[in-house]
Amino acid sequence: MNNQDAAEIAQFDALAGQWWDPNGPLWTLHAINPLRMDFIRTHTPLTGLRVLDVGCGGGLLTEALAREGAKVTGIDLAAASLATARMHAQSQGLAIQYRLMPVEELAAAEPEGFDVVTCMEMLEHVPDPAAIVQACAALVKPGGWLILSTLNRTPKAFALAIVGAEYLLGMIPRGTHSFRKFIRPAELARWLRAAGMGLADQQGLHYNPLARQFLLGPGVDVNYLVAARKPS
Repeated sequence: MNNQDAAEIAQFDALAGQWWDPNGPLWTLHAINPLRMDFIRTHTPLTGLRVLDVGCGGGLLTEALAREGAKVTGIDLAAASLATARMHAQSQGLAIQYRLMPVEELAAAEPEGFDVVTCMEMLEHVPDPAAIVQACAALVKPGGWLILSTLNRTPKAFALAIVGAEYLLGMIPRGTHSFRKFIRPAELARWLRAAGMGLADQQGLHYNPLARQFLLGPGVDVNYLVAARKPS
């Protein structure tokens, strides 16, 4: 239950008041949120389903899931970010349940309790990402979906996601990522198989700096999304 990095949590808590500023330091999350939703919709409807957003932060994806008609729970270990998420959801009239707890604890309490589990841009911020995948998979009902996103551990990812995005272009705050925590698709696929999930799809998330636009497409050498399904 101690699968957390205090420095990582503190870094995101420090940004708690800026989660919902589309032009602030977290603008990239606003920019990619529609693409994340498109990827999810490709694999599963959401209306009426019970959905869990792991590592929900300030609630950007969580609220988008709720607006699709899902019954959504968001969990995180960053208390200030969760407070922001709660206040924003209330201001929007959205009935989202936010809980300050580790995913491993929820998996022990509610195994196979959700139709869809999402865990976006979180795996590269924890000491043991394989354990997070295992816990997320345990929370998925038979026939349900687990949707993940992370960064590949390649020289190109280091050049673009750290040197370019953090230091040259200032797209995200410096120190957001540690290259050694990036995850190769083969590693993630192995963890999913070990957790009893079947890999269904993976797509890359690409950035065009001239158009200042993100796109989904082939190629997983930097950012990528994965969809896995639990057998019925």
